[in-house]
Amino acid sequence: MKQRHIDISVGMFVLLGMIVFAFISLKVAHIDFGQAEQEYVIFTEFDQVGGLKEGASVKLGGVVIGSVRAIELDPDDLTPLVTLGIYQKFNQIPNTSSASIMTAGLLGAQYVGIVSGFVEGEETVFLSDQSTIHDTRSALVLEDLIGQFMFSIKED
Repeated sequence: MKQRHIDISVGMFVLLGMIVFAFISLKVAHIDFGQAEQEYVIFTEFDQVGGLKEGASVKLGGVVIGSVRAIELDPDDLTPLVTLGIYQKFNQIPNTSSASIMTAGLLGAQYVGIVSGFVEGEETVFLSDQSTIHDTRSALVLEDLIGQFMFSIKED
């Protein structure tokens, strides 16, 4: 009887461990089974996306307003096209805004940062579904910066 109690306890402990592992894995992968927020799609074009990945955050003023939905290569000019899903409640982003690929911390994950832009003297037009942000700044790739630094030292 005592052996059976130990077996059941060990089994429950292993099952609990598997549930906790699954929960943490889903959180790390940003998978949420809750009700999805309504989104609209914005397109951007960058020269270099660095380590940006699908599912990365889109932030405005440090607040998460959406996520990266797709990263593709334009077949015509071979530049990366990034599709952003912006939560519908953030529908007041001016069409003069700019997008940059940023890094959280020194070696952290990359995300798309949007800086709100305004045009004085004109009626503000907001981004809507299928709009494009034309003012973009590409990712800084650490390896490229180190290479440029090393090359500049060699010339001196």
